[in-house]
Amino acid sequence: MTVFGYTAPAHAATGEAVNPWVALAYLAAGVFFILALRGLSSPATSRTGNRFGMIGMLIAVVTTLVTHDIANIVEILIAIAIGAIIGITIARRIAMTAMPELVAAFHSLVGLAAVLVGWAAYLNPGAFGLLMPEGGIGAVSKVEMGLGIAIGAITFSGSVIAFLKLSGRMSGSPILLPARHIINLGTLAAIIVLTALFAMAGPAETMPLIIALTVLAFIIGFLLIIPIGGADMPVVVSMLNSYSGWAAAAMGFTLGNTAMIITGALVGSSGAILSYIMCRAMNRSFISVIAGGFGADDSAGGGEAREARPYKQGSADDAAFMLEQADKVIIIPGYGMAVAQAQHALREMTDILEEKGVEVKFAIHPVAGRMPGHMNVLLAEASVDYDKVFELEDINSEFAQADVAFIIGANDVVNPAAKTDKSSPIYGMPVFDVDKAKQVFFIKRSMGGVGYAGVDNDVFYMDQTMMLLSDAKKMVEEIVKALD
Repeated sequence: MTVFGYTAPAHAATGEAVNPWVALAYLAAGVFFILALRGLSSPATSRTGNRFGMIGMLIAVVTTLVTHDIANIVEILIAIAIGAIIGITIARRIAMTAMPELVAAFHSLVGLAAVLVGWAAYLNPGAFGLLMPEGGIGAVSKVEMGLGIAIGAITFSGSVIAFLKLSGRMSGSPILLPARHIINLGTLAAIIVLTALFAMAGPAETMPLIIALTVLAFIIGFLLIIPIGGADMPVVVSMLNSYSGWAAAAMGFTLGNTAMIITGALVGSSGAILSYIMCRAMNRSFISVIAGGFGADDSAGGGEAREARPYKQGSADDAAFMLEQADKVIIIPGYGMAVAQAQHALREMTDILEEKGVEVKFAIHPVAGRMPGHMNVLLAEASVDYDKVFELEDINSEFAQADVAFIIGANDVVNPAAKTDKSSPIYGMPVFDVDKAKQVFFIKRSMGGVGYAGVDNDVFYMDQTMMLLSDAKKMVEEIVKALD
């Protein structure tokens, strides 16, 4: 096919020249992807970042379709239309509370796509420009193909486990298999050896090797994520995002597609950086998390609910009276706020308090809501001013000067067991120092449940804590009425 006077590009794997117009188009797509990541770094510019990403993907897809010999463009357009309809439907119907598991599900699809593309290239190398003059697939291409399939399979199976845990279909508690470290390391070593053997094997010997490679990669994905507990699942989501990027990049090298290489590298590196930042924020070992809970103690406890202890229970009227008497209020939102969709009522309460001269700030933990940025998105949806939203390290020191710490649907991120109980699954994770506030209001449905990590919370029973047991949205709406 001829485009702008140039012959359509051959696959890079053949060593032939690449159409400069295509290279320019893919470069433009890469620039838009970089701008998208830059925009997504702040809630204020996230919409623009999303638009840049959409433009970049449109350029990449159109360029690929125009410059390659397509067997049946109608079938491809139908597939794109079906995917678009499904994506739009899911995006319009999905609740914000289900975003973490939705992201995990999307990661699984990216991983599975990499596996399928790798297998398609293996079964029909001529269609992908991978056939060598002497026949067969080159060793370098087979290494790239093997890595893409392996990383994609790990991403798929690991994302499936993450989806099941985040959606509540599987327990969020760590599932610790006997000798899991030896099994994991042995399986990873076998995958590396199989990739090397696959690259060196002749055409007639490769089928058993690539089958074994694929099966083991699917298995290790399950084994790596099963031992990771609920408290670390936000890091897992970010890590799987990184894996999906590297899988796409590996397939990009196999297919000689610059756009896939750029996009995969951007997603892979940004996901890895975010995972590392989150691990530091949670005082977790990055290597331990990506190795499948390598540092977890099989005998660690802390997951059982404790015996009934005395606590103070208050009403919306009690909370309203003390809130309007306060000079400074810090609100800590969590997953319970997302479940109840209480962010709009919370914004209304904030506006009323500020009209009464109360200073109100929001404190966001890196893992609040089971996914990075979950609470930021909800507050932005409710039009909460970005200047009032602060990260843990920026606001934690202010609780000592706060009159009220208002906890709505959060639990693990305010649990002092992270600082005092070495047997706790959340031990070592930085938490908000709500115990230093003069008064604590804690909204949760009942005293019977514990947080996602399965740990009871001493904050419930502190002298300055008043429990507001109700649906979060209903309670905040009642407080708003009382304030009026």
